[in-house]
Amino acid sequence: MLVIPVFIPHQGCPQNCIFCNQVSISGQKSSACTDDEGLVRSTVNTWLGRSRRRKRVQVAFFGGSFTCLPRERQQSLLTAVQPFIHAGDVQSIRLSTRPDCIDNDVCEFLKKNHVTSVELGVQSLDDKVLQAAWRGHSAADSVRAAKSVSNAGLELGIQLMPGLPMETSGSWFATLRQVLQLQPDCVRIYPTLVIDGSGLATQFREGNFRPISMNRAIALCGRAREIFDSAGIKILRMGLQASESLEEQLLAGPYHPAFGEMVTARHWLKRSRKLLADSPAQSKVIFTISNRDVSAFVGPKRCNMKRLEVLLQQDLNNRNKSFALETDATLARGTLKYVIA
Repeated sequence: MLVIPVFIPHQGCPQNCIFCNQVSISGQKSSACTDDEGLVRSTVNTWLGRSRRRKRVQVAFFGGSFTCLPRERQQSLLTAVQPFIHAGDVQSIRLSTRPDCIDNDVCEFLKKNHVTSVELGVQSLDDKVLQAAWRGHSAADSVRAAKSVSNAGLELGIQLMPGLPMETSGSWFATLRQVLQLQPDCVRIYPTLVIDGSGLATQFREGNFRPISMNRAIALCGRAREIFDSAGIKILRMGLQASESLEEQLLAGPYHPAFGEMVTARHWLKRSRKLLADSPAQSKVIFTISNRDVSAFVGPKRCNMKRLEVLLQQDLNNRNKSFALETDATLARGTLKYVIA
C-alpha cells in the first residue's frame, strides 16, 4: 500500500506535552495553512505522480491531533481527498488524534468522509505517567476513545511511548496488557526522546530526568513486539522517523534511524541463540530463513553473527558446536527453520 503523508504538526492539540516539540519531531513547520485543500491536492498529486505502480493508496494525516481541529478545518482537509477517492486513485484515509478529542459522534463524522483508520496517542495507560507527561487526559479517556473507534467499525491504532517520566517496568507491561484487552488492529511504539524546546529538555538539563538507555529501549520494545505478534496485532513502526530537524534538536535518548531494525535483529538473536544452546554437543545447527529476513537476522554490521560466534567460543559446553545460515525464498517472513547435523 502507498501511504501519502500530509503533515499538520501540533495543529489542533490543546496540550503541550512534556516530551513534545512537533516541529523537530516531524520536520514540518507548525504554521497553519491558509489553503488546506490546495495543500492536500498538491501533496496527493505529487505522490501519485511518483508512484505509478500501486494497488491501494491511503492518505494519512500525521503530526497533529486531527479531531481537535475546528470542525470546519477537519472538513476542509477531508474534503480535499474526496475527489481522489471518487476517482478510485485513493481508497482510504488515516489520521491520528488525542483520546480526549474523539467520541461516537466524531467517529460517525469521520466515517462519512471515508476515514477508515484512527490512531490514538495513548502513550501510557498509567495515570501517574500521564500526569507526569502533562498529557491532560486519563487512562480511562484512552479506553473510552478506543472503544468508540472500534465500535464505529474503524481500524484502531494505538501509539505508545516507553520511557516516560514515572514509568517503571511494571507500569509498561501493565500498559501492554491493557492494550491487548482493547484489541487494536495496529500499534506504533516510540521510545521517549529528549528534544530541545520540550519540557523534558528542561528537566534533563536540570538533572531531573534521565532517558532510558538504548539497550533498555530495545529490550522493552522487543518484549512488546513478542506480545503483540502473539496476539496478531501489527506493529506499524518502532522509533521515530528520521529527519534532519529531529537529529539537530535531539539532546538525549534511545534514538537510531534504524531503531526498528535493531529491535528486530535482537529478536532474531534471542531465537537463534536459544536453539543453539538447546542443540546437542558437537552439533552443527543449520538455520533456514526467508531471503527477505537476511538483513534482520544478520543484524547491523553483522552483529548477530559475531555475537553468536562469541557465545559459542565463551561457553565451554558449546565450543564444539557450529551454525550456518541458509535462505529459502518460499518461506514467509519471520519463519525460522533449523536442522541439526
